[in-house]
Order: sequence, then structure tokens, then C-alpha cells
Amino acid sequence: MITMAKMFVKGSAPWSMRIIGFVAAALLALLLAATPSGSVEPGQAPATKAPEQPPAFVTLDGRKVIEIRAAVGAQTPQQMARRGSQSLAQIASDYAISPDQLVLREAPPYTEIGLFRGGRFVIKLAVDERNANLFQQSRQELAQRYLEQIRASIKRYRSTHRGQDWLRGTALALLTLGGYVLWLRGQLALNRRLAAWIHAPANPRLDGVQIGGSELLAADQERTLLDLLRRGVNAVVLAVVSYLFIPLFLGLFPPTQAVSETLKAQILRLISGALNAFVASIPDLITLALILAFTVVLVRASNAWFRSIELQRLRLSWFYPEWARPTARLVAIMILLGGLVFAYPYVPGTSSKAFQGAGLFLGVLAALGSSAVASNLIGGLMLTYTRAYQEGDRVKINDTIGIVEDTALLTTRLRTPWNELVNIPNATVLGASIVNYTLARRELGKPVVIAATVTIGYDVPWRQVHQLMLDAAHATAGISQELPAFVLQTSLNDFHISYELNACVENVDTYRLTFSGLLAAIQDQFAAAGVEILSPGYHAIRNGNRSTVPKVTGQDG
Repeated sequence: MITMAKMFVKGSAPWSMRIIGFVAAALLALLLAATPSGSVEPGQAPATKAPEQPPAFVTLDGRKVIEIRAAVGAQTPQQMARRGSQSLAQIASDYAISPDQLVLREAPPYTEIGLFRGGRFVIKLAVDERNANLFQQSRQELAQRYLEQIRASIKRYRSTHRGQDWLRGTALALLTLGGYVLWLRGQLALNRRLAAWIHAPANPRLDGVQIGGSELLAADQERTLLDLLRRGVNAVVLAVVSYLFIPLFLGLFPPTQAVSETLKAQILRLISGALNAFVASIPDLITLALILAFTVVLVRASNAWFRSIELQRLRLSWFYPEWARPTARLVAIMILLGGLVFAYPYVPGTSSKAFQGAGLFLGVLAALGSSAVASNLIGGLMLTYTRAYQEGDRVKINDTIGIVEDTALLTTRLRTPWNELVNIPNATVLGASIVNYTLARRELGKPVVIAATVTIGYDVPWRQVHQLMLDAAHATAGISQELPAFVLQTSLNDFHISYELNACVENVDTYRLTFSGLLAAIQDQFAAAGVEILSPGYHAIRNGNRSTVPKVTGQDG
């Protein structure tokens, strides 16, 4: 590269080559400058960094005394901490050793902590620069800090392990245990009294829950719920008080005070975490309350508006009154879903794994049942807005005849003439043939026609048959005279003629009763005239056999 630069300077190369050479030299210089001094040369193995080990603690009586982040020599922090804990326990239990006999000694590259006894120094712990650097202190400062913590732990250990401390702890433990037993007996007695009060047969206060004349809970259901609540509260109180008693009891004895402090720290941490979570969620709870209030107001306003349409206080030319109730349900569901969408981010715990797992489970259930639910829901909507029927109509769906009791989004409920309630899925109703006996009178102002067919022989004049059937229609209660009855001859069969009587019904609710009365009247009229009814179809050989016409003894009405 130097030779090339000299050549460019002397001008022996053309000017284009000079520019290329300068650019190449500049790029090479930049690459050399960007290469770190500690970079790995080709063919050289990269230097491996020793993995950092977790810190360890020298303990005394279950309490942490000093922290060791790097051990001296080839030992690990855990090994060094274990040996230090054993040595510290021996020194603390030997009351002939004073904490002031623990001193420092400089032995570069270490600062040693040892026991000076009988003019002799016995090393117990060594501190080097590596451990001190992890604490961002000098070796001497860290050693002095260790020494003070060790002396303080020995003094605390000896101040709590005296004989009088054991006596005082034992007395307080017996007193605490006695108080716990008395409280436990009182709690169990109170629980038994509550159980007896709930199950007392003559308890006037437990007679069910009623709101506005509607019974929400029967007396037995109320007693069952109260008994479950009593058992749950009793179990929670026993568990909480017993758990709080354990650290209080263990803290009275020196060997278990460390365990007691750990349990107390857990309880305080739990309470503190719960309080902090509650305080942090206060803005979200306020937002949830506002969203809930706004959603309730919208639902009530929507229901009131559609109620006015249903009662025809508010008239819309393009909206039928029977659409009001199902539309109000749909609008309420949409408002509730919208409120849920807005409120979901503010619900505490929505980001937790448990909440996400529950949401996934509900999603799987919705996916499994979505096809059937969706088909019935769409069927209900189509039946509602095509106005196939409404509540109170008399309909026939396939082979089921009854009064429409309820038109829900998923099913239609019919009450049969035998007072049977039949639930039919809306998807089935949508694919079935629907006969509505009420729609003609309500929408068109015309009555429903019933038809009765009889077969009469060719030997009877058809005009006489017509007159007999019309007389039967006039003699039947429930037949409307709004439109005159009429007779049709529907077929000329091999042995008889089919006559069809058509008459209007006054009330479709008594359709079956009116039809039965009409058939009875037809039999009476033809029997009085001596005319045989050949239904459903037969022929008789007149060789002296008697006629099938019954003797007329009297007619009803």
C-alpha cells in the first residue's frame, strides 16, 4: 500500500488510478480503525468468560449475616458460605470468646478476618479484590463491613439464647396457645349457633327472597345458600387466624425466630401487594363503574323506547309493533357486548395467565356450539322480521298445532290443545311449513275457513246434499255468518260423490271445538233426512239389509 501511495504521489500513474488508489487506502484505514484491539484473529479461539456464580450467604441461626459474591481461590461462594456459617456458629455458641476478639489482618492480596486468642491469630475468612469490586468497595472497606456484621450477629445470637429468654418464650408461648384455644372454641361455638339458627324450622326471617312480588329464592334455597356461606366463611377465618398464629408462636423461641420472621415477611408482602394492587386498580375500577352505569342507562332507555313502540304510544310506519320486543332484546345484547368490549381492558387481572386460560376455554366452547347456536339465532331473526307469527297466534308447525307462548331468539314455544309445551328450535321452524290461523283475521280482517268433506251416493240429489250441509253450518255454534257458507263437489268417485262444506270460524282459539260441532251437525242433518253418509268409502248391496242411517231421537240445539 505504501509503494502504491508513493507511485500516486510521484505521478507515474494516471489520474483515474490515483483516485481509485486513494479511495482504497481510505477504506483500508477505516477498516483497521474499526477493528477492536482485542478482536480474535483468524484461527485463534475466542476467549471464554467464566460464568458468574450466584451469591451465597453466611448465616447464623437462620438469619443472613454477610453476602459472598466471589469466593477466594478455587472454592465456590456456596462452599465458602457453608464453611463460614459453621465457623460462625461455633464462635457464637462459645461464650468464652468475645466478639471483640475478631479482628482484621492485612495479608496482601487478601484482608483476613480471624480470631485473635492467646497471642495467636486464627483466620476465619479472607476478602480479596475480586469480591470487593463486585460490591464497588475496596478490600479493606468490605472486610471492615463483614467484621461489623459478624460481631453484631454474635451479640444478637447471645442476647436471645439465654436461659431467661427460653423461660420467657415458653411462658408467652403457653399464654398464646391458651388464647388460641379459647378463640378456637369460641369460633366453633359461634359456627354451631349459626348452623342451628339457619336450620331452625320456625325461623321467620328465612322465608325466601322476594323482589316486587317475584320470588327469587325459596326458603329452602335461601337456607342452603346461607349454610354454604357459613361453611366457607368459617373455613377461611380458621385458615387465616391459624396461619397468623404460626409466626407469632414460632417467634417466641430463639431457634425458630428466623422462620417466624420469614413467615411474617411473606404475610406483609402479601398484604402489601394486595393493597398496592387495589390502590393501583382504583382508576380502572372507577372507569369500570362509569362504563357499567352508562351501559345500564342505555339499555333502560332502549327498552323504554321499544316499549313505547310495542304499546303503540310511538308509531313508526316502517316498524311493526310486534318487532319491538325481539328488537329490544337484540339492541340490549349489542349494547352489553359493546360495554364488555370497552370494559375488558380495565378489568384487573386480564393479563394474567389464568384469565387468558379461562378466555381460551370459553372460546373453545363457543367454537364448538357456534354452528347450532348461529343457525337457530338466524332462524329466530328471520322468523321475527318476516312476521310469520307472533305470541298468542294459533299456528301449525309441521304436525304440531298450538298457541305461540314465547318467541325467543333460539326456540319457539307452543302450547298444544292438551296444555303441552313444545319447544321447537328456530332452525327447524325456518325449514318447516307454518300455518297461521290468526294472521288472516289480524292482518286482513277476514275469518278463517274450515272445510268438512263427506261422500254421498249417486242416488241422492246433489241439491239436497248441498242444502243439508248448509243447514248443518247454520246450526253449528261458532260458525261466523260474516261470509256465507258454501258447498263444493270436489270429485265424482266410483261409488259416491265428495262434497266439501266451507264455513267461517268466529274464533280460531275454538277451532277444534267448532270443527267437532260442525261434524256432529252434519250427521244430525243427514240422519234426519234419511241420507246415508258413505264416508270414508264403502258400498252396500241392498238385498234386504237395513240402512245405516240411525234413528233420529232428537237433535242438540
